[in-house]
This record gives sequence, C-alpha cells and structure tokens, in this order.
Amino acid sequence: MNSESLESASGGLLKSLQTDRWMSELPDQLLDVPLYNLAIPGSHNSITYCLDKNNRSPVDHTQPDFLKRLDKYMKPLIRPFVYKWSITQESTMKEQLDEGVRYCDLRIAHKPNDDSRNLYFYHGVYTTITVEVVLKEIREWLEAHPKEVVILSFSHFLGLSQDLHQHLIHSIQNTFGPKLCPKYETVTLRNLWRLGYQVIISYENDIMNFYDDLWPHISYWWANKCKAEALIREIERRKQHGRPDGFFVAGINLTEDAKYIVSHPTESLNGLVMSTYPVLLEWVQKQSPGSGPGAINIIAGDFVKEGQLVPAVISLNEKLLNCTS
Repeated sequence: MNSESLESASGGLLKSLQTDRWMSELPDQLLDVPLYNLAIPGSHNSITYCLDKNNRSPVDHTQPDFLKRLDKYMKPLIRPFVYKWSITQESTMKEQLDEGVRYCDLRIAHKPNDDSRNLYFYHGVYTTITVEVVLKEIREWLEAHPKEVVILSFSHFLGLSQDLHQHLIHSIQNTFGPKLCPKYETVTLRNLWRLGYQVIISYENDIMNFYDDLWPHISYWWANKCKAEALIREIERRKQHGRPDGFFVAGINLTEDAKYIVSHPTESLNGLVMSTYPVLLEWVQKQSPGSGPGAINIIAGDFVKEGQLVPAVISLNEKLLNCTS
C-alpha cells in the first residue's frame, strides 16, 4: 500500500490520507495532540530484511547454546530454519516509511571478533547492512518528507562497549543534526514542524542521561506468545493497569519457541503471522488512541507491508478526531 490512500481501511475523514505523508495530512484538530496520544504504526525488529545468509556469519550470541552448537556442526541443515524464523520484515526501511511506519525497532550489535567500529542490526544472525547506512537512508527520506516525524528506538545492544555507544551516538547526531528533538520538547506535530524537528531517539542505555537529544527507552509490551488469542489476552491484561506516561508500544508480534519450531518444520514466521493477522487486526480496529487508561499509542507488528496493520492503526485516529470535534 505504498503511498496509497487509506480508503479501504477507514470510511471517515482520514480515508484520503497518503501513507507516505499521513502525518502532514492529518486534520488541523489533531496537530496539537501529543504524539504519545496518537495512534502510530510501528514495525517490530525493523531491520531483518537484510539478514546475512552467508554461512560465514555467526548466529548472534543471544541464541540458546544448543542452537549455537547445532549451527557450528550442522550449519547447512540449521541455517534455513534460522532464516525463516528470524526475518520479521521483508520491506526495506524506505518501503516501511513509505507504507506509513513511524516507529522503528532498531536492535544494535557489534560483531564478535570484528576489529572495526561498524555496527549492525541482528535477529538470529547479523545483517549485511550497517547502522550508518540505514540512518542515512532515513535522513534522505525525511528530507523528502519534511513534515513527517519518526521515532527510532535503539535497544537490545549486543557487544557494544562504552566507546561504541559513544560512536553510535555521534553517528546519530552527525546524521540527523538539527532534526533531533530534545527530550524536554513538546511533541505535537504543530510544534515539531515549527522547530524543524523530525526525529525522536529512544535509547535503552543509561548513557542517554548525558544527552538532551536522547529520550529514555520506550516501554514495549511484549506478550511472548505464539498464538494471537493468547497475545491479545496478555495485552488486555496490561491495559487494565493503565497506560504508561508518554510513548509506549503494544507489540502484536508473535513469538515462537524452539518447541514450536521443531513441531512445525515446514512453517515460517511469515506464514504464522499471516495466518493470525485477521484476528490481530480485529483487535487493533477496536482500540482507541488518547490519554485514557485503556488507550493505545504505538502498535508494532511483523511484515507490516503485507498485513494491512499500518492503515488500520492510522485509521484509529479517526476516533480521536471525533473526540476533539
């Protein structure tokens, strides 16, 4: 649904929004609503479309010991399973942004035995593309879309020393410069447009306390379930305790364990997600953004271009519009 309208997802005033610039086309009534009270689509584990399929690439160190041993001695047999259960997005970063994604889940790693300062993304194995390349791609996209705002969540740091954290932060600052929004700023679209801010950086490390342009880690509700119904029950349980202050993510990404993978040898994560998306989308369409205790903010999922999650989330802002009119 690249740069197409939301007509199929919403029958109201938001139906004509273009997905690549939906923020810039929101009705005036929503421009003074804080971003943490809007419904914002996100992608879970955003950079897995370029996992390294070269057998020389190791599995990442977070994987279970038994998998690392199997991969070492039975690589040709094990690697196909690793790939098909590790890829969570098949769209590039630019394609996701064009689709309407405005929250990106970026998991950062430094490869073992690598003498360089190159940083990568990882999930099961490492990516072929570096963090620096993706950041530049995002900056170029933002320059072509000056009224869109992205939330970049840097987390799950693997193998990063303090020096590499400093290196990453400097790369972020050098790449985005004046587009970075300070953590004390009012995050309404109207205010961000006025100041020229387009990037909110969430950083899951205490080093962020020393930088005005690094925000605290954004809470991510992870259900750790492989069935849609169980995932929904877990998120609903969390909603009963009220939403966090500020930004937060409801992750509707399913999680498979070793037992599930072994008992479903012909399946893949893509197949599992696509089979359950109708149930998940039905839940999404019942949600409402806003400041109330049961409200949602960011909703992130897998294979966002295929599952129609993005237009469904954007369309939820119709309910907030009705509340403000």
